[in-house]
Amino acid sequence: MSLSANVQEKANLIWAIADKLVGPFEPHEYGEVILPFVVIKRFDCILADTKDKVLEEHKAVQGLDNKELIDVRLKKASGVQFYNISPFTFEKLLDAPNNIASNFKAYLAGFSENVQNIIEKFDFDKQLARLVDKDLLYIIIQEFCSTKADLHPDKISNLEMGYIFEEIIRRFSEAHNGAAGQHYTPREVIRLMVNILFDSDDEILTDTTVKTIYDPTVGTGGMLSVASEYLEEMNPDAKLLCYGQEINDKTFAICKADMLIKGENADNIKNGNTLADDKFEDSKFSYILSNPPFGIEWKKEKSAVEAEAKLGFAGRFGAGLPPVSDSQMLFLQICINKLNPDKGKACVIQNGSPLFSGDAGSGPSEIRRYLLEHDYLDAIIGLPNNIFYNTGIATYIWVLSTRKPARRKGKVILINASEMYEKRRKALGDKRHDIPESAIAEITRVYSEFKETEISKIFNTDEFGYRKVVVERPLRDENGDVVLKKGKPVADPKLRDTENIPLTEDIQTYFEREVLPFAPDAWIDESKTKIGYEIPFTRYFYKYTPPRKSEDIMAEIMTLESELDALLKGVSK
Repeated sequence: MSLSANVQEKANLIWAIADKLVGPFEPHEYGEVILPFVVIKRFDCILADTKDKVLEEHKAVQGLDNKELIDVRLKKASGVQFYNISPFTFEKLLDAPNNIASNFKAYLAGFSENVQNIIEKFDFDKQLARLVDKDLLYIIIQEFCSTKADLHPDKISNLEMGYIFEEIIRRFSEAHNGAAGQHYTPREVIRLMVNILFDSDDEILTDTTVKTIYDPTVGTGGMLSVASEYLEEMNPDAKLLCYGQEINDKTFAICKADMLIKGENADNIKNGNTLADDKFEDSKFSYILSNPPFGIEWKKEKSAVEAEAKLGFAGRFGAGLPPVSDSQMLFLQICINKLNPDKGKACVIQNGSPLFSGDAGSGPSEIRRYLLEHDYLDAIIGLPNNIFYNTGIATYIWVLSTRKPARRKGKVILINASEMYEKRRKALGDKRHDIPESAIAEITRVYSEFKETEISKIFNTDEFGYRKVVVERPLRDENGDVVLKKGKPVADPKLRDTENIPLTEDIQTYFEREVLPFAPDAWIDESKTKIGYEIPFTRYFYKYTPPRKSEDIMAEIMTLESELDALLKGVSK
């Protein structure tokens, strides 16, 4: 049986266990029960072969006071990074139906601290109490003891288990569309990002090497999973160490559990507010993937963010601060701050606002200026609308790099993939479109070849910059004479105007061509000149459609009138 078929079959069987919850639980609540059970059952199966050895070791360390030493010895006995010291297993719990609740709680309490932390973040006590109240606990455990839920490593590899877990997460996300978009990025979007991330990186694609990858908004860990799977396919000899931080307790628990399930170091996944409490301070990473929230205010984190911004580039927000109403450009800065300065690359999803919001000198403009003047912006890819679960708006992948190849230095490629989609047969929330494999391959090829095509344009970084100049005209008295002060004309604030002059053009040349012919007495107040940057993505790819000829429109109207007359005559007969 193929890997995908095996995964699909097992996921279907586990998914069917949710049928036992019909009635006492709402459909959108099934995941809050089934997901923790899948995690716990997988841990139970992993620990089965060393269960007796762990219990013996637990007896042997009873007299020790050093908790860290005890933990090390028990992990060594289990052979993995966690253990369970209770005498129970899932199967043994079924031997005492009348004590199922107390025994199961004792079983959960027997897990090592890292697993108990995951169970706690799942808020599993609440669901457990409901299962007990509705007499469902024994039934669910019994279902997870059947052959269809056998998750032993001999039957299901770590890689397969990761796929199964991800598939179940996806199904529950789709079943509860309201929350799906917050924590789940469509797999085809992640695959495109991963393709771009590793493009032309011969070191990790061909050598025996160890690299790090970080997601500051890790969610359930989907991006890290796809990146790891891709590398496993391309180069099994390379190793990708995964790191992430997540603010939501339950999605953090899912991500950390997924890492443990796959045999990864789950301690690299941290719980906390990335904006206000950086759990990876001073850390740098080879790669970064992120889908930060759109249009979410950072009012609660305002004091912490502003305090860090005062540190300048000693902190993460030295380039500037966006409006409090939208935090996504803070995450854009976090990504560039966390990249390895020698050779790092990031793919970050943003909506349209970071491309152009904010006037010259504003926080958003200064952030764009920083990225472009330091040559950190490599590419922007415009994605189709309606590919995310909770929004239909336009979205973009920003590709950041701390060391571009020579041919890409000082340049940015814009790729318009807005029409590269296929419609779904059934919408999932706002997700009505998918990006097919053929489109992913084409977008990746266009990015990699770095040439202008029907869907791509290449610009020098300074082409996005402009000088916002203040144009003054003289104040005149009631006789029409220019008012002077210390021999110089006084500016009339009512006649004041501004001009945005591209950085690539000489100010005086522009002024003489565009202003002086219409206002010969005007001058520029150079003390008020500001530099701004914007990326008018849509304008670059706008295609003019000429209006139809009037005679064609008239001919169509005449044809329609003739058809209408014929229909009316038919009705009147």
